This record gives sequence, structure tokens and C-alpha cells, in this order.
Amino acid sequence: MVLGEENPVYSPFFGVMGAAAAIIFSALGAAYGTAKSGTGIAAMSVMRPELIMKSIIPVVMAGIIAIYGLVVAVLIAGALEEPEKYTLYKGFIHLGAGLAVGFSGLAAGFAIGIVGDAGVRGTAQQPRLFVGMILILIFAEVLGLYGLIVAIYLYTK
Repeated sequence: MVLGEENPVYSPFFGVMGAAAAIIFSALGAAYGTAKSGTGIAAMSVMRPELIMKSIIPVVMAGIIAIYGLVVAVLIAGALEEPEKYTLYKGFIHLGAGLAVGFSGLAAGFAIGIVGDAGVRGTAQQPRLFVGMILILIFAEVLGLYGLIVAIYLYTK
């Protein structure tokens, strides 16, 4: 980089890494949440097959986490330009946005998976646990939503 050069050739790298981080980490969280909740559903459905559809809620909530990452990744990818027009500042902002939604999605996916697994198994034994499980799942899901809000706010800077 030449001293005083405003837009270095590697500026878009950070934006691309932000888009990649957004979808990769969000999808990892969603995959873990789906897998962990799915094993709980499979174990529960052996004894109570009539509760399978009611127990799908954690899997759906885990899938929503991936959508958050997808939205931010598409926004960032749409804003990418050739190095002459893409500033280093914009690249760093996009990297931060991608990491914000990605890591919060990873954390939310882990929480949804653990709560979903224990919740559906517990609900099979005590149906009154269902409402409590849903409330805890909502609190876990909102962690990913917080990351999405921060990412969109950063993206608009």
C-alpha cells in the first residue's frame, strides 16, 4: 500500500470475510440447534409419538437463526465493489457486522439446541413444562436477533 492511498486493493477482503462469517457462524449455530433438538425429539418420540409435531418448535427456531446470517451476508455481498470504490473503513464495518450476527447466531443456536433437547424430553414426561420451554427458547432466539440488529445498524454506517 502506498502512503496516502485511500482504498487499498485488499479492502474488499474484509467485506467478503464479513459476509462469510455471517452465514458460516449462523449456519453452524442453526445446525447445532437443529441436531441437538432433533436428537431430543427422536428420543422423546419413541415413548410419545403424538408429541412429535408439537416438539418441532425448537428446530424451527434454530432454522430462523440461519436466516439472520443469510440476510446480513446478502446485504454485505450486495454492497461489495471493486477495490477502487470500496474503502477500508467499509470493509471493516462489514466484517464487524458479519461477526456480530455470526457469533450471536452461534451462541443462540447452542442455547436453542440445549434447551430444545432437554425441553422436549421433559415435556414428554410433564406436559406443563411446555410453556416454560417456549419462554426459554424465545430468550435464546432473541440473542440471535440482537446480533442481527447490531449487524444491520453497523451495515448502515
